[in-house]
Amino acid sequence: MPNEEIIDIIRNFVEQECKKPSSKYGYEPYESHFVPVVKYAKILAEKYNADLEIVEISAWLHDIGSIIYGREDHHLTGAEIAEKKLRELNYPEEKIQKVKHCIISHRGSKEISRESKEAQIIADADSMSNFDNLPGIFKAAFVYENLHQLEAKSSVKQKLNNCYNKISENSKDIIKPKYEAAMLLLS
Repeated sequence: MPNEEIIDIIRNFVEQECKKPSSKYGYEPYESHFVPVVKYAKILAEKYNADLEIVEISAWLHDIGSIIYGREDHHLTGAEIAEKKLRELNYPEEKIQKVKHCIISHRGSKEISRESKEAQIIADADSMSNFDNLPGIFKAAFVYENLHQLEAKSSVKQKLNNCYNKISENSKDIIKPKYEAAMLLLS
């Protein structure tokens, strides 16, 4: 049985960090990224009979380094933040190491070996969440990448293709309808 009290504390910690004026991306990532990642992570944890507590805590904390310090090396800064926060909560050391591994190995752009099904679940859920956030992906293309409409459309299509291709074969069935719908709309 997952430790609901620890999970609530971690969820609240992430939400409060997103609300801070110092948050690199504001509050938006909480609802448009963290919540969908947790949703998909829990679905996958059940599907693969994984440790739900490790998965849920890792899903809440996977991008905390990005919120506090920015995207560069956020998998490493996030693991450090998670370790510190979980130690403050007297979370078992063995479980802290599992959470850290999930966070360190979640990035699709880094070739870091995923040595547990929980780590693979976090990487998959992170990619899957993009299909619930098309407006956010377009916002990034327009606002942060300064692209025009046709460039943005092409960029978003490429990003979604990349995300889909990074998802493990056994998890693709869950997101395939959204992937196909997005490709239809963007073609």
